[in-house]
Amino acid sequence: MTEDNKHVRMAQALTERAHDLLVSHSFAQEQIGYIHTLEMNLGEKIPQRTMLEVEIAASAKRKESSTSHHKYIAKASAHIHQAIEESIVKQLNDIDSLYYEVMGIQDGVPAIFDLLAVKSASVGRLEPLVNDISWLGRELVSLVNLPQYRKKSSTGMAVKVDTPALALRYLGLENLQWVLPTYAMRHWLPYSTEPFSLMKRKLRDLSMSTAIAAKALAPSNGVKEQYAYTLGMMLDIGKAALTRLYLRTHEQIWQDRVRRARDKAHKDLHTALLELGPDPLFLRNLLLESSAKVTQQLIDKMEFRYLPFSAAMEEFAVSYLPNSNKKLSDPLPLTTVLKKAHGYALYLLLTDKHLIEPDETQLWFSYLELTKEEQKTLSSCSFHGLQLTIS
Repeated sequence: MTEDNKHVRMAQALTERAHDLLVSHSFAQEQIGYIHTLEMNLGEKIPQRTMLEVEIAASAKRKESSTSHHKYIAKASAHIHQAIEESIVKQLNDIDSLYYEVMGIQDGVPAIFDLLAVKSASVGRLEPLVNDISWLGRELVSLVNLPQYRKKSSTGMAVKVDTPALALRYLGLENLQWVLPTYAMRHWLPYSTEPFSLMKRKLRDLSMSTAIAAKALAPSNGVKEQYAYTLGMMLDIGKAALTRLYLRTHEQIWQDRVRRARDKAHKDLHTALLELGPDPLFLRNLLLESSAKVTQQLIDKMEFRYLPFSAAMEEFAVSYLPNSNKKLSDPLPLTTVLKKAHGYALYLLLTDKHLIEPDETQLWFSYLELTKEEQKTLSSCSFHGLQLTIS
């Protein structure tokens, strides 16, 4: 195996592991060979493990240990997921429905991003757009009324801001460049990701980390910080859309199959179906294989006039998976920033749960082509929310 192939193989394993963790910590533990009991959802590390080798061995062991009951349940799940996959493929072909109905994206939000990108941007021009998006106005008012941002009068009393117009003026254009994309992405995340209870928070953190890393890497790559931050924040909108789509479609098809099994008195099938829930492996594969392309489609649908996102997203989507045969010989600077920033955000996700080893980190950074200087820049960043300066 050549050194390049080794890097690609390890990068693929780490990308899959990060997506496992994005769905569920316990699922990620199972995938890398942590030992579980039936009663406890806790894991014990295998001593001196090589994570990639253990993942392969654990997968083989799971296949061998299936009982007949589990096989029956697995068969029922396979039938359901075949129907789910067919339904999702059809729904993904209807970009308007995905954009407006599944994600609930309002045309005013991309218009705001576009306006922020032009030199003639002003709070006065933003105000009517924000007033038409009620949830965004409420978020801005709540933000400026937080204790750390609340304005004080000449007498030292805290002044409460009660309208979006005042909130916009209080924040100012500089802060709005970072605030508006952040709150838009948070709004587009699924309302609930049950039974994967922490997935919504991890999607939010991944978007935040990607955006902050992209902003930090932008200057050294000749990219405008605002462009890098905004597209970095939206880079996983495809994951949000697919998670919404999968959980909703699973619920609809599952309920239909349960009703049919009950009505036809198929007791064994009915019992098996009641034990079924959303499949973390199916969802992980869906996110891994399709999310970048869906992000590209949604951003194309936004039809930006001034933000140069389409070409960069097209490049990012075709090279998203490490084992992709479509290598970019001369990527755009924005594409390079996105790849490095998103890869660093996945590294942070794995590091938080101690699921990446030092030698793997070195290989991952080498695959991302992160320079020592860029690593130093990113290591000094704060990835815990917005860092606003309000005078």
